[in-house]
Amino acid sequence: MTDVVVVGGGVAGLVAARDLAKGGAHVVLVEASGVLGGMVRRHTVAGIDLDMAADSFATRTDAVSRLAIELGLGNDIVTPDQRGAWLMTRDGRTAPIPATGLLGIPSTPMAADVLAVIGQKGGLRAQMDSLLPSPVGAKAASLGELVRKRMGERVLDDLVVPIAGGVHSTHPDRLDPDRVAPGLRGALLRDGSLARAVLALRSRAAAGSAVQGIRGGTVRLVDELVADMETYRVDVRLHTRATAVTGHHVEVTGADGETETLVADHVLSSTADPQRTAAADRTGIELVTLVVDEPALDAAPRGTGMLVHPDAEGVGAKALTHATVKWPWLAEATGGLHVLRLSYATRADVDRTRQPDVATSLPVDPADPTGTRAVRDAVTLLGVPFGTERVRGAARVRWYGPDTTAAGLAEGVVGIGEATTGRGLSGIVSSARAAAERILDDADL
Repeated sequence: MTDVVVVGGGVAGLVAARDLAKGGAHVVLVEASGVLGGMVRRHTVAGIDLDMAADSFATRTDAVSRLAIELGLGNDIVTPDQRGAWLMTRDGRTAPIPATGLLGIPSTPMAADVLAVIGQKGGLRAQMDSLLPSPVGAKAASLGELVRKRMGERVLDDLVVPIAGGVHSTHPDRLDPDRVAPGLRGALLRDGSLARAVLALRSRAAAGSAVQGIRGGTVRLVDELVADMETYRVDVRLHTRATAVTGHHVEVTGADGETETLVADHVLSSTADPQRTAAADRTGIELVTLVVDEPALDAAPRGTGMLVHPDAEGVGAKALTHATVKWPWLAEATGGLHVLRLSYATRADVDRTRQPDVATSLPVDPADPTGTRAVRDAVTLLGVPFGTERVRGAARVRWYGPDTTAAGLAEGVVGIGEATTGRGLSGIVSSARAAAERILDDADL
């Protein structure tokens, strides 16, 4: 018998377990794999320690920064380089992302940096937004439909598809505006146009960068969470798979094949219900990291990176991050080498039922198909020619998002993590801490 069982050792599980144990609860955390942190882990490429996946967190709330401060990392919170990112349109044009937009929706349709992307005709159509009655598009089922009705196809295809689609890995026609842009509908109805609504939301947002990172890598959050769990004596069980989860019982199987039932007052889970079949065709992300010795990249030709229209010809990557431009601390650590991270959409090609969704970093030969594809795309996106002989190291990481078709949990089980809150460290941390706080408030510990 224990106070709380936490199923899953990703960031959500670590945050919840740490807070609960700090508050006096006896906590058992079970993780099917042999590692903690989920996708917030490190790998080493060309001798350089790098974040394996997420290298930043959104600042729309202070959830992650507040946690970082509590963990002793407050002095190491950093903001990205201010040069900003670029985008590539469907027809291969490149331009800096306009400065005053929201998910690609411009607040000033006739601004020079907007016209550089959508052209004069597209700008005039977008400007008509100010003449339309405010209810037009206000009940749109998707962000794409809302933008299409208010500002036209050009804004949608050239700006919102690569930017909003790149951020959320989904076409805007499948994005709920209330989830990705809370308050946008209300601001449209109140202020009379979509452009003014964007301006109003931006004016209310906290000043500063939309994202932040940690000097040395976001993975340092996991390092400190794990250290705290040791201090507060969380019972961590790796290689232990939950095979049945209810509100008070968790059946687990260890690496030795032995089965045990854990009984708890409360159960939190960041994984899908193990009794249900997981979808085998989930979309996923493949991240290819290149460490490149090419002085011509010192000029940061595309700022901190690029978002790419999914139908751009001749480019397979959907995004590129020039990490050594984005993070000055990383540039200092690489001794003049450049770190490029290219993202690709992929699908699960195996039955992943009851398999732990833990990605592994695999070395890549720059001359093999994965390496040559990444080099070719990087050259196209950055406009700087270099060959595979300039690549000092490469690695590939592939992972899949939460299986929301199988995320239903038994009655009484508290859901935390991506399957419940969606992607993004800010939401994951907030929900995990809120769940832990509710349990501590209700419990007599």
